[in-house]
Amino acid sequence: MISRYSRKVMARIWTEENKFLSWLKVELAAMRAMAECGLIPDEVPQRAASKAKIDVARILEIEAKTHHDVAAFVDQVAAGLGEDGRYFHFGLTSSDVLDTALGLRLTEAADLLLADLDDLLGVLKEKAYAFKDQPMVGRTHGVHAEPITLGLKFALWYAEFRRQRVRLVAARKNIAVGKISGAVGTFAQLAPEVEAGVCKRLRLKPAPISTQVIQRDRHAEYFLTLALIGASVEKVALEIRHLQRTEVREAEEMFAAGQKGSSAMPHKRNPILSENLCGLARVLRGNALAALENVALWHERDISHSSVERVIAPDSTVLLDFMLSRITRLLKNLQVYPENMAANLRLTRGLVFSQSLLLALIDKGLARDAAYRLVQRPAMQVWEAGGEFAQRVKADTEISQHLTPAEIEAIFDLKRYFRHVDEIFARVFGK
Repeated sequence: MISRYSRKVMARIWTEENKFLSWLKVELAAMRAMAECGLIPDEVPQRAASKAKIDVARILEIEAKTHHDVAAFVDQVAAGLGEDGRYFHFGLTSSDVLDTALGLRLTEAADLLLADLDDLLGVLKEKAYAFKDQPMVGRTHGVHAEPITLGLKFALWYAEFRRQRVRLVAARKNIAVGKISGAVGTFAQLAPEVEAGVCKRLRLKPAPISTQVIQRDRHAEYFLTLALIGASVEKVALEIRHLQRTEVREAEEMFAAGQKGSSAMPHKRNPILSENLCGLARVLRGNALAALENVALWHERDISHSSVERVIAPDSTVLLDFMLSRITRLLKNLQVYPENMAANLRLTRGLVFSQSLLLALIDKGLARDAAYRLVQRPAMQVWEAGGEFAQRVKADTEISQHLTPAEIEAIFDLKRYFRHVDEIFARVFGK
């Protein structure tokens, strides 16, 4: 099960030190590729790899003067390489390093998120089978509709998060690219073979064509995918909030010993985890919109996207990592109240069976509208005057002309509604 350790690993991807280390990976891979192409001496890459060190404080000190982070990084590392320093960043432009390294880090972040999704899918499947046959009322427009099972809710969420996993795999593939094509993407200083060598070493694919930067539709897809996953988390959290309402109380978040729901009202047990998740999903959507705004850049590049990505890349990945961990833990410990589900299912005194009665009358030869009006009459009597729907139906002389008491009893059998649950589960989970 995922834990705070996972979030620490995700956060570590976006530290200043790891940022510079990812840049160094690209630079050293470039030196090796250049040596293979005969552009620099064969022995240089190995010496550089043994000597290269990252000094974050020194880089920041240099940057305070140069006002250029990559230049400061290059100056700091190259100074420690002696004569070989002249080959460090040889023929590269800043975005060759920045964009290739960003692809590395976003790919690593996606791998952690995929592991999070796998944990969540495991819990959803477990809960789906645990509550496969637990009856509850289905609701449309917030109003009681027809019976379902709690397991079907979990199965529905499982299928949705499985689709989200497929989307994230695709987004990971499309972001796992690099470019060493130079200032405007023409390979004016280094041949495509260098780029191919760099990307092979870093387990990335070369962008087929680029400008000074990798095109930002790839990044927009990535952040839109994170927002989509966040929307599904919100969907589940919102449902839990509804189920925890006092008037419903069919399920609720675990309330720990010593926990307080309100500073003023000691009786309160609030769905704070779910509410928190619904709010955080909005942040992911906002970041996705910012990523869309990054797609259109001036000519072969401007840097309007750069400042945005410095914020949304760590924020969105760390945030979704947290959200998936929280929703997984919440669902694993979800408190379920079958007795309240049964009581709520009886709340409308049998009205949830109205469609079955309608279809039975149509099957007897009545026109649909005539049958609808016939069923609606006792149904409205239940809404307005109370009583059991089944009893009012049996007492209705016009309905009794078409259906026997035994046929009416069969219509009100709950099991009829669940006869295809196993088939649905087989479609979701496989046989």
